[in-house]
Order: sequence, then structure tokens, then C-alpha cells
Amino acid sequence: MFTGIVSAVGTLVAVKGRRDLKRLRIASSYAARSIAIGASISINGACLTVVAKGAKGKGSWFEVEAGAETLARTTAGEWSTGRKLNLERALRAGEEIGGHLVTGHVDGIAVIRKHDALEDMARLVVRAPAHLSRFIAPKGSVALDGISLTVNAVEAADFSVFIIPHTLAVTAWKGIEAGAKVNLEVDLIARYLARLAEAP
Repeated sequence: MFTGIVSAVGTLVAVKGRRDLKRLRIASSYAARSIAIGASISINGACLTVVAKGAKGKGSWFEVEAGAETLARTTAGEWSTGRKLNLERALRAGEEIGGHLVTGHVDGIAVIRKHDALEDMARLVVRAPAHLSRFIAPKGSVALDGISLTVNAVEAADFSVFIIPHTLAVTAWKGIEAGAKVNLEVDLIARYLARLAEAP
């Protein structure tokens, strides 16, 4: 479980494997000793398991494996070396939940349709996959590339969010532009409420 509060920006330094299973090596500022093999790390919103690690200067590198389901449902299949990635460690009991509860199970890929620069902030209009739009409501929460955001307005499958200066400064979204694909996770509570409403 995660909160959608990005704790580091990593860099993809190597990609190996085949079409349905890729091994990704990511350089990060996390201390190598603080990463456990088998630990879960959210990478651009996708919960992946650490399978190898090592020290790299004052930081570290770690490797994760992305299987067929992850490659099909997320943007991971399109990542190439040099890409900046939002990272978040798994939530520990007793820690502050600063964003909202995020599972790291990406629901689908959304597209940035419009980017409005507002001084040092940005307003993004995002198009969700049609089957996920019913889970998105004004003042509700979404996670985009692992970032917890509040929905401002909704129109059909499009919704808007504001990106504050701090978020632009500490995430991999400094250069986000219209046309970019992002990993979308809808609010956990909204998903379960919708399921309950469908029950006979």
C-alpha cells in the first residue's frame, strides 16, 4: 500500500528481457542498505518487487521484473533508458498518510489531452479510459504516475487536475506535456462503492 506521495525520482538505466517479461534496473537516491530484496516499490504508480540491488555512489540501483499483465496495463512497456520515474516506498504502519490510499495496481493508461501553464503551476486535462471514467468524481482522488492528485472537474471521460509547484519540483513531471501517457489508478473507495452499488 502507498500514499501517492513521491519520495524520490529514479532513472531507468537498463532494460533486459523479452516481450512478456522485462527486468528493469533503476538508479535512485535510496540507500542500498535500506532496500530489501522482495520489497515493494511504486514505480510511476505500478507496484513492483525488488529482485536485486546494489550501491551506486551515495545512492543505489535496484532491479524489478515487469510481467505480461504489468506491461499490458501500464506504460512500463514503453519505458526506455534515461527515463525519469516517480518512486515511492511501501507505507509502513504508523506512518502519515499524506495523499490517499494507493494500491499500486494500475487500472489503465490515461492520456494528457491539454497542458495549461499557470505561472509556476500547471492545469492538466486528462482523458481516462471510458470504462474507468465512472470512478472519477470532482473532489475525489486519483493517482497519476503514482502521484496523488485531487480531481477538480469532470466532463465525460475527461477530468482536470492542478499540479502545484512543489509537485513539479519533486517528481518526474517537470516536462509533462499534452499527448503523454500516464498510469491511472482510480480511488480505492470509489471502486468498492461502485461494486457494492451493482450488487443485487
